[in-house]
Amino acid sequence: MTQPLKLALVGIGKIARDQHLPAIAAEAGFELAAAVSRNGRVEGVPNFTDIAALIASGLAIDAVSLCTPPVGRHRIAAEALAAGLHVMLEKPPGATLAEVHQLQAQAAGAGRSLFATWHSRHADGVATAAAWLADKQITRASIVWREDIRVWHPGQEWILEAGGLGVFDPGINALSIVTAILPGPLRLDGARLVFPAGRGAPIAAALDLVHDDAAPVRADFDFRQTGPQSWDITIETDAGTLMLTEGGARLWIDGVEQPAQGVGEYPALYRRFAELVAAGESDCDLRPLTLVADAFLLGERTETDPFAF
Repeated sequence: MTQPLKLALVGIGKIARDQHLPAIAAEAGFELAAAVSRNGRVEGVPNFTDIAALIASGLAIDAVSLCTPPVGRHRIAAEALAAGLHVMLEKPPGATLAEVHQLQAQAAGAGRSLFATWHSRHADGVATAAAWLADKQITRASIVWREDIRVWHPGQEWILEAGGLGVFDPGINALSIVTAILPGPLRLDGARLVFPAGRGAPIAAALDLVHDDAAPVRADFDFRQTGPQSWDITIETDAGTLMLTEGGARLWIDGVEQPAQGVGEYPALYRRFAELVAAGESDCDLRPLTLVADAFLLGERTETDPFAF
């Protein structure tokens, strides 16, 4: 029987506790061997304050999973790869495209696996949606991704700082889904970004995209939603209408809900990471981050009232 990979989880915050720790515990391909965080701790394993201390300890580790904010993650990933470790990156994989390209080159040179994850692609309805759309002509699509920043990112000031992505932190989940399920290429045609006064990242955004140079795709992202949250994608085709709701968890085709498939988003990520390491491969699809970068390049910027958590 193959021994599980010894894994260190880096960045012990809300997403690590809510999603990564349960997924690691459920995945036979990994054994949690250490935790790295300046503030958080995980009981039952050695804890370190930074990646350098972990490496210097000589503790037997095969891989790391990075759950830190995107700004500063490049250095941690580069140190891990230099130490011969496989690396898994929470979304978004980095603060810039260039730094992730550098990590790709470093991983290839070291013969290590690099996995830039997009957890929403593993929601229960996504694979079936992609299969159904594969031979369809897309006529138009819309994305409505509205959630409450205070609920999902309580007190996380970094997310509205430069490099934190703001509303694109959840919005990139939608972009990761549509780039995976639409049968043709997607490009940005225009964007409008709304920044709270004194903040470095947008709290709302509207994107005009084009699929296959033919079909319009409109995205509405907002971090100020209260009450019911909206994570919906509607795609009209020549053969009917497809809807993904609840972030991709539920799939509807012409109003009929389809059976759910999948093992859960984060368990699927760790299963995929184990497969990549076993095969000696990497997986770094940067299309969602490219669209976000293009929105910052093309976007018309407006300012709204100051925001406080």
